[in-house]
Amino acid sequence: MTADQIMEAQTMNADDAGRAYPVRLPGEGEGHQVPGPAERVAVDFEGPGAGVEELTWGQWSLWEAMTRHGSWMPLGGAKRLEAGVSVQDVAEELRYLVSRNPSMRTRLRFGPESAPRQELFGAGTVFLEVHDVAEDAEPDGTAAAVEAHYRHTPFDFADDWPVRMGVVRRHGELTHMVVVMCHLVTDAAGARVMLREVEARTTAPPEGMQQLEQARWQRSEAGRRQGGRALRYHEKLLTALAPQNAPGASDPRSPRYWTAEFRSRALRPAAGALARRTGATASTVLTALHAISLARVTGAHPVVMRPLVGNRFRPGLAEVVCMLTQPGLCVLDVADTTVDDAVGRVRRSVLSAYKYGYYDPRQLADLVDRVARERGPGFSVSCMFNDRRDESAAAPAAGPLTREQLRAARERSGFRWADRTDKPSERMFLTVEDEPDGILLRFAADTHHFPPALFEALLRGIENLAVRAALDPAATTGVTSTGKGR
Repeated sequence: MTADQIMEAQTMNADDAGRAYPVRLPGEGEGHQVPGPAERVAVDFEGPGAGVEELTWGQWSLWEAMTRHGSWMPLGGAKRLEAGVSVQDVAEELRYLVSRNPSMRTRLRFGPESAPRQELFGAGTVFLEVHDVAEDAEPDGTAAAVEAHYRHTPFDFADDWPVRMGVVRRHGELTHMVVVMCHLVTDAAGARVMLREVEARTTAPPEGMQQLEQARWQRSEAGRRQGGRALRYHEKLLTALAPQNAPGASDPRSPRYWTAEFRSRALRPAAGALARRTGATASTVLTALHAISLARVTGAHPVVMRPLVGNRFRPGLAEVVCMLTQPGLCVLDVADTTVDDAVGRVRRSVLSAYKYGYYDPRQLADLVDRVARERGPGFSVSCMFNDRRDESAAAPAAGPLTREQLRAARERSGFRWADRTDKPSERMFLTVEDEPDGILLRFAADTHHFPPALFEALLRGIENLAVRAALDPAATTGVTSTGKGR
């Protein structure tokens, strides 16, 4: 992305009309204001590895998405604190996190060149905010307001540290801690590493290849070989067909981008049964079920999907707190077969997507643009799949499932509309989250390409397929190679 494109993707600060901020991104949704903090506690930090480098491939993938969507993609939330936790305790936790994790003390540099660079600081100062609860308010509400304020306040990549932390205080006692980070700090797997280490207060040096070292490796001969293999893999898939996974703008809406949520109580046990029977991971099973349901409701086949690849199976990257996730690419054939066999096919395709899911996003963007020009209207590779669950923490397998158990679980599943916006997004994006008593499917789509009438059918179809196949190994996908299945 060029400097002009980055500038165009940003908004102007409402307080400085007419001045553009090429390194500032707006907050999420409408603004939320809270009274200024009662205190701002200075927290000094110090850590090894200062320097300036180009962005890593993972950072580039996210930077492109953030500037395209016009969002700094904040992560985090509020949590209740145990009685007796002091401001100093939380300040020390903030000091530990920023000192230990290089991605938390990294800012971006913008110069005359088109590409931003990352700068890792060896020392600095962040601030912990203390917010007092008003007499007529509740701590939960104050914590929610502080979180909203942190999320909705524009973020400056060059001047802001990528973590905002505050505590809520009532009658002299802390009740909540609020932490919101820029997504450039880490992906979901890195966040789990961070939480595990802060709880244990690990003092051993951080493991693995940190961001500056990653950037240097990606320029090395080995890095160029990896990038070249990945580019050739993507080119082979992209030039083989011109996919269109959506039925077209049959019911365009305004606002344009809609989101729905489906909480399934039957999907986790059913997908687990399929995973045990086929030998695939539960994530692969969910990928297959999504592809089958998508083909059934749209009639588009084969299904071109971009599963987000964590890349932590690569040497030196398993325990690094940073952004490593990149969109992979696979073409999924789920027609004229059983669900079990479709899972096997998807497994092979997804493994290839994982193998080649570590690449220079700038080179891939150029490739996609070239193929899109050659293929013309209708060409799209914007069907994203993100399984954010931690499969290593999955509960032990239960006993054999019965029809009655799954029927009872399905009765407690539910669909709801969640959001509507004109903020640009992907054509389709399915996110999978774990919940205490089930799985949350969050599906966002462009209504100019995926009609609202199909949202619920798609999501319920995933659960229905899982239940049917869990009970019957001979269950078919219902997708034919000649058209829409039934």
